[in-house]
Amino acid sequence: MEDKRHYPTDILIMVIGTAIYAFGLVYLNIANHLAEGGLTGITLILRAVFHINPAYSSLILNIPLILLGGKILGKRSFWYTVTGTVSLSIFLWIWQKIPLELNVEHDMLIASLLAGLAAGVGSGLVYRVGGTTGGADIVARIVEKHIGMGMGRSLFIFDIFVLTSSLIYIDIQHMMYTLIASFVFSRVVEGITSGGYTVRGMLIISQESEKIAEEVMKLLDRGVTFLDGEGAFSGEEKKIIYIVLSPREIMEVKRMILEEFDDRAFISVINVHEAIGEGFTYERRKKSLLNLKKS
Repeated sequence: MEDKRHYPTDILIMVIGTAIYAFGLVYLNIANHLAEGGLTGITLILRAVFHINPAYSSLILNIPLILLGGKILGKRSFWYTVTGTVSLSIFLWIWQKIPLELNVEHDMLIASLLAGLAAGVGSGLVYRVGGTTGGADIVARIVEKHIGMGMGRSLFIFDIFVLTSSLIYIDIQHMMYTLIASFVFSRVVEGITSGGYTVRGMLIISQESEKIAEEVMKLLDRGVTFLDGEGAFSGEEKKIIYIVLSPREIMEVKRMILEEFDDRAFISVINVHEAIGEGFTYERRKKSLLNLKKS
């Protein structure tokens, strides 16, 4: 049985997210003649060429896509997508009825940065709770299921097609500012969906693995995992340390290993998209490697 305790909070966050996204679209993108990728970009093309309100075209274009992708999305994702799509259309209609002008003093760079920020914050909140605003996400899932093309690739191709088509109503200069907004959008969405922080994974191969692991656990109050390894040339069994650290802790741990335990240790630092567990999402005692060294 699905856990429904978080549904009201999720819905509220999606409503706030779509409100922010629609606000940026109306008062920044449309007001400054900036295009957009995905299905939203198509609604802006329809507005420019046929004078169709994006509040209506967004809903009309999404309805058949949602029905086609219903089985692919799953029950919860389906209703979250319906909520996001309807909410976006409603707020697009509302914001267009409110006479408001954001004075950026005709500075297109500021306008594009703000447009990317608004779209990123709004979409990031929606994605954070597992929702979508329909559109290209559904198309990408359908393509992935029936053609086998990955979602990332199909979304990229779709965005390129929409942005290229947008040149029928904007010039190259405005397209360049649109690309700036798209870059800001992607960075902001990534930051929000990943929790607003970055972590790193560290793999350590050393003859002093047990001593290093003991010291890391003692000083950082961080869990350490041993992975079984074997040297391809020597055939010697090794204990490989795997640990997840904040960027601030990386240099401290590297210095400790190389200066105090094994200056020939092999250390590999890798990007980690998200870390869930003690030390990252649960409370733990705060310790500083530098403070402990002084005590």
